[in-house]
Amino acid sequence: MAGNRKTKAEEQKGGFWNFIDRIEGDKVVWIIVFMLTLISALAIFSSTSQLAGGSKDRIDLIREHAMFIAIGYVLIYLIYKIRSIKVLRVTSQLGFGISFFLLLILDLHLDLGFLKAAYINHAWRTLSLFGFQIHVFEVVKVCMVMYLAWALHSYRQDCEARERNRKSPTFSIANSLSNIEWLSFLKKPLWKRILYLYMPVLTVTAMVMPGSNSSMILIGGISILILLIGRMPFKEIALILATGVTAIGICLGLYLVSDGKIFGDTRLEELMRRVEADYSIERLIEIENDPTKGKRCEEWYEVRDQIRQPYSARIAIHEGGLTGKLSGNSTQKYVVAHIYSDYMFSFIVEEYGLLGGIVILMLFVSLLARGSFIAKLCQNDFAKYAVGGLSLLISGQAFLHIFVNVDIGPMTGQTLPMISDGSFAFLMFCVAFGIILSISKMARNQIREQEEAVAPLYESTKDDVQVAMDVLEQIDNE
Repeated sequence: MAGNRKTKAEEQKGGFWNFIDRIEGDKVVWIIVFMLTLISALAIFSSTSQLAGGSKDRIDLIREHAMFIAIGYVLIYLIYKIRSIKVLRVTSQLGFGISFFLLLILDLHLDLGFLKAAYINHAWRTLSLFGFQIHVFEVVKVCMVMYLAWALHSYRQDCEARERNRKSPTFSIANSLSNIEWLSFLKKPLWKRILYLYMPVLTVTAMVMPGSNSSMILIGGISILILLIGRMPFKEIALILATGVTAIGICLGLYLVSDGKIFGDTRLEELMRRVEADYSIERLIEIENDPTKGKRCEEWYEVRDQIRQPYSARIAIHEGGLTGKLSGNSTQKYVVAHIYSDYMFSFIVEEYGLLGGIVILMLFVSLLARGSFIAKLCQNDFAKYAVGGLSLLISGQAFLHIFVNVDIGPMTGQTLPMISDGSFAFLMFCVAFGIILSISKMARNQIREQEEAVAPLYESTKDDVQVAMDVLEQIDNE
């Protein structure tokens, strides 16, 4: 009986590892996804105790978050099961159109009945679809990365076709219009770069600006990096940067000259306030010691409210030490209103210390490194740009969130990907991870197929070499 039980245990163990081995896609990325969601569930449960009470308690909150994690895993799995790169490539070309459509509704504050712009937290950031909140900038981030991957790949295909005097398989609209005499300039590669690469980046970045300065910087920065990875001319990219900086400078100048009347309904005022803000406690102490003002005056309350979150985040990181206070023992979660979203990293450091912070950093650095490795395996330019761009997006937002939490730069409101509370943002990052896993699976399958195709030739060559060695050995013996 004991022998039989051991055999069954071994079979079960073998079955488990066989199941793990059968999982396609990059296993390191799977581990990163699992670790991030596990940390998220633990951190959300521990950081939202101040929200308990009323219609929801902590169990309700973690149950709601668990539901979004489950939906996110379903999204990852469905996208991961895509077996053709063509499906991803065809849908990616819609990325700019989708971004433009959603941003247009948002910026014009349109109400289409079933879909309408929503003003939340002093900004136009979301669309309401039958009551469900769509965070537009989270959609735009992923859509623009995928669109640029398609556009760069298509540009390479178009250039190769032109060099070989063949009909281009891409950019059909520009190529068709170029047959008209006064639009013949559209045949030139420069104009195709302008129409399909540079203009979409500038347009989307400008349309994001009224709702979120940090999202504008993140989307614009990631787009520039993808263009650099795509080997676009550096002078042209520098010109795009100069154009963007000049446009922002003009907007700021008009805002200041008009005393806020021009562009007053945008986020320029908030941008200037955050850049000029002094989050040091000394300001509060100075007001308290001023005999003409004193504690509890109106200015004292204004300064206190301004420094409450960033200063409390510093306290959380300082009190975390090496190993932290352990789960549930955070004190700053009662002070920082949005510690479970905007200041999640500082909360994790307070409860799990420097070691916990290093684990978070290692996960996102590993994702960036693994994304680079997967991109090298890809034999398709679209796949390389998509994986590289999405890895940069996820890791870049994580580092931006961490920089704010450790007091490097002004507040941005960017969440910690896959960990911070933010239902729609979480789902969009799941879409990004699903694409990375799907492409990694297809890349490995292509390599495996090539190895299997070459294997018979290798075996045949090995047999021929063995026969030749046998003949030579026979001659030597004679």
